[in-house]
Amino acid sequence: MNVNLKIWRQGSDSDKGTLKAYRLENIDPNISFLEMLDILNIKLVKEKKDPVAFDHDCREGICGSCGFMINGRPHGPQKATTVCQLHMRAFNNEDDILLEPFRAESFPVIKDLSVDRKSFDRIISSGGYVSTNTGEAPEANSISIEKEYADEAFLSSACIGCGACVAACKNSSAMLFTSAKVSHLSLLPQGQKEGKDRVAKMVATMDEEGFGSCTNTGACSAECPKEIGQINIARLNQEYISSSLSGFLKKKDG
Repeated sequence: MNVNLKIWRQGSDSDKGTLKAYRLENIDPNISFLEMLDILNIKLVKEKKDPVAFDHDCREGICGSCGFMINGRPHGPQKATTVCQLHMRAFNNEDDILLEPFRAESFPVIKDLSVDRKSFDRIISSGGYVSTNTGEAPEANSISIEKEYADEAFLSSACIGCGACVAACKNSSAMLFTSAKVSHLSLLPQGQKEGKDRVAKMVATMDEEGFGSCTNTGACSAECPKEIGQINIARLNQEYISSSLSGFLKKKDG
């Protein structure tokens, strides 16, 4: 198959970017999208041109490193699929394919399709630690956890922090990401002790990083490759209100 690519090229966040056109012919439709970009970069290097920069690591949809806009959608046209797991058979012969970086003030462009998502790391770090015994592994049934909560915690922990939710949101909100990280600990007994401080600190850091507000349009969960649900956002709001009230009552009693 043949494809016509338009790729955003930008030297750094301070540079002015532009779209550049590339054409690839006789591409195997069964290769992955990133393998197609590898072929393009080999071609560019042979032509002594600058290869296209893009983020990737495991290429198995696990690490969350990859991610950019494909025809205006984070990770491309397929639901619940990271860009590294997207294959060229999802497109047609002679398709025009537009590639752009995730657009968000909190995700500054490093180069081309690669963006800096360290703001996510800072949100997670601000949540602190879980005070639990890390010695010998306890018996599996020594901590009683209802299956409903265990299942919900597992689904929330599936978030890989790729940033698709921020890129999809019209406000560049990080509420889905932050709520997933808060939820999977708030649902488990191991995360209860620091729960109120954790949610307050993570929300404060999220705001400091410049992410926008959530208006519950649902684009975040619709484009999430791990299908993280919006129920996490409701749970985060509940946890945050509880934390705020707890802090208010402590001040009042003091």
